[in-house]
Amino acid sequence: MRTCLLCLTVLVAACNRKPADPAPSPTLVDETNAAPPTEVPDDAVLPVERRIEAISFLGDTLSEIPLDDAIRSQREQQFEEARLRWVADPTSIEAIVWAGRRAAYLGRYQEAILIFGLGLQQYPDEPRLYRHRGHRYITTRQLDSAVIDLERAAALIADQSDQIEPDGLPNVRNMPTSTLQSNIWYHLGLARFLSGDDAGALEAYRACLEVSATPDMEVATRYWLFLTLTRLGRWDEAQAVVEAVDPQWPLIENHTYHRLLLLYGGILPVDSLALEPTAALAVGEVTQAYGVTAWYQWQGNPAAANDLRQAILASGQWPAFGYLAAEAEAAFGQRYRPMEQN
Repeated sequence: MRTCLLCLTVLVAACNRKPADPAPSPTLVDETNAAPPTEVPDDAVLPVERRIEAISFLGDTLSEIPLDDAIRSQREQQFEEARLRWVADPTSIEAIVWAGRRAAYLGRYQEAILIFGLGLQQYPDEPRLYRHRGHRYITTRQLDSAVIDLERAAALIADQSDQIEPDGLPNVRNMPTSTLQSNIWYHLGLARFLSGDDAGALEAYRACLEVSATPDMEVATRYWLFLTLTRLGRWDEAQAVVEAVDPQWPLIENHTYHRLLLLYGGILPVDSLALEPTAALAVGEVTQAYGVTAWYQWQGNPAAANDLRQAILASGQWPAFGYLAAEAEAAFGQRYRPMEQN
């Protein structure tokens, strides 16, 4: 296992793929010779030093992001506990899922992908494993693989009852805001959105909206749904999406998405969300900044959008969804049109 885990295959060449005709994404993990998860040794972890975790859409190597010492210590302890549970019961789906999730929270995305893949050797019809591996394929810019996994997960949950998905990083109220089905559709929508498959993204986000059971999940879904509709030039439908947003929704965590939707609906001014393009952006600010870049493009101000996009790319917050979207635009070209052209 240690040999397999240490021998991650990293493609340094750029993945210069156009959204209209995507080429295969680079494969950073080789599961073909992995030991079956029924034999999990005590040292089944990657070394601690920073690793290359992904190749960006621009061809740059992306390394593990350093964490604050206290946060890293806590997450390492949580991962070790999850790993030991997996070692104690290697046939437990719950143990496999949490070992992979805890690895990802440490920024060890390739290790997480490998763990979920080992689980799928035993449980090839387990939607949770496809859901979480698909998420981390998105993080590592392996969009084709992400779409395959998440479409498989969506097929497996058809006609099944939904279930609350527990949070690995609980919010301030320790209340999960999403479900297995909503997360599958949400991440499938994002994988297609980043690939340039706007029609496919629209299908996924509409399905996600149907199973968004909390205001937090609904506001996040409506945000990406609105962006997708504008890329398709379907402004009447996009307007209906924001008109349904309640300014007083009792949100727990997705306040930024909410404020952006209020901006798009004309309730908030852009000055209330604008960020200085020279500022060092935190993770939450990357989300906000990307939403404002889209607004600038609709307003016919590509220079302001580009300045803010460059600030996003300079932030180093490469796992964030807003960063992924900005990076895809920088690599493949922006796909929003000014409002007067619609």
